[in-house]
Amino acid sequence: MSDLLAVTTSSEKRKRLLLFLAAGPRTWDEIKDTLHVTATGILPQIKILEDQKLLCREGRQFYLTETGQLIVRFLGPFDGALAVLGQQRKFWEDHNIHALPEEFLLRIGELEKIQIIECCVEDSFEPHTEFIASLQQASRIKGISPIVHPRYPNLFLNLAKENKSISLILTKSAFEKIKREYYNMLMEGLGYANASLFIYPDDIHFAYIVTDYCFSISFFLNNGLFDSKQDLISTSKSALRFGEDLFTFYQNRSERLNA
Repeated sequence: MSDLLAVTTSSEKRKRLLLFLAAGPRTWDEIKDTLHVTATGILPQIKILEDQKLLCREGRQFYLTETGQLIVRFLGPFDGALAVLGQQRKFWEDHNIHALPEEFLLRIGELEKIQIIECCVEDSFEPHTEFIASLQQASRIKGISPIVHPRYPNLFLNLAKENKSISLILTKSAFEKIKREYYNMLMEGLGYANASLFIYPDDIHFAYIVTDYCFSISFFLNNGLFDSKQDLISTSKSALRFGEDLFTFYQNRSERLNA
């Protein structure tokens, strides 16, 4: 392990200090009060960071060097990814998370405060209660799906009737199923100015929704089957931003369907 890697990752105190200084210079009092550290506990760590040219002090202020700033740009996402992947480790191991575009895999640490919502076996083919509730409470809904649940067409049509802003992206195969089995609902839904539908030409191996305040995503299992029992849900601001950006990524590669 290189000296820099050891210095930045082997001490929680040093890591927290580096991330705290990422926003700009801080005084000793700010460091002490925010990180809840004592002089005895943190000063040796400051000395190590100074010796590695990652941190400087000027009077009572401490700030990152240019090298320190560069390292923290990678340290933040790395630390976040470890936290997220470690929190629900079995879930990530059992599911095909590589279905996400590469740039979003690198942002997986933004899914802060993620929780697993699991339904019982008897309800495994029904949309999760939490999922339905999040849609009904939202005013803005964006989502992507490669599957068509029998309840979805009527559910989203009713949400459009309630004047909620709805934007959905379907895979080509999912759209063909909607057109074949729910044609009247499809045409009615396209008539609402607050609803838009986009068709993505290739396969997508996850389904998700992002609303004003909630992000929910479901993956396929590693055996290729869609996991209808487990959703990951987060209400953190970073997760909502992740969801918005993920929608934009696919929207830019999709074709809008007009009535």
